[in-house]
Amino acid sequence: MQVIYCQRERSGCTVKYKLVIFDFDGTLADSFPWALSVADQLSDRHGIQRIDRSQIDAMRGKTVKALFKMYAIPFWKVPLLIRDVRHLMTRDAGEISLFPGIEELLQQLAAQGTRLALVTTNSYQNVQHILGPETAALIEYYECGVSMFGKRAKFRKILKKSGLEQTEILCIGDETRDIEAARSAHLDCGAVAWGYARLDVLKTYSPDEIYLSVDDLAQKLLQAMPGS
Repeated sequence: MQVIYCQRERSGCTVKYKLVIFDFDGTLADSFPWALSVADQLSDRHGIQRIDRSQIDAMRGKTVKALFKMYAIPFWKVPLLIRDVRHLMTRDAGEISLFPGIEELLQQLAAQGTRLALVTTNSYQNVQHILGPETAALIEYYECGVSMFGKRAKFRKILKKSGLEQTEILCIGDETRDIEAARSAHLDCGAVAWGYARLDVLKTYSPDEIYLSVDDLAQKLLQAMPGS
């Protein structure tokens, strides 16, 4: 099996990952602009304050829990909001695409023998539609419809199914809660800079890797095997 050689080193040895677990929205799929387009509709439907567009950069500097507090969103409403987001995205899935270069990256990872997984709050139907059948078929493990703070359990479920060691798995996401979930599952984690959370905030959570662009991600994940 081909493995990924990242630039980081652990105890003097190059880190090798045999499985990469990706987040979906904000990591693989460019869905944030769409989310903003339906935000007022959702706010009005659920009786919560509309998003102040002038505060979006500040919002990207806050954790999800801090945003709930900022907009006075009770936790019992969160599953209802997520449900409606999924339904609206099913309607508009044709308007959402993968970030440029992601499809090619997943193809290259699969071609070199790297196993792929996906853990997301989004629905399986939406994920399949946006990925497209050929790209979707590259992913071995799907955990969709996950609760907002339920990724840790899904990471551990995939770990068990894979038969791999914890040190052979890398989780990649765009939010601080992705880093926290990976840490709590004792898995290495990488953070992408093109998603929801701001880069300066992601850095404060000390992910094992930070990827500044899709090209940077590809360069680090597609390291050539020594001697090849």
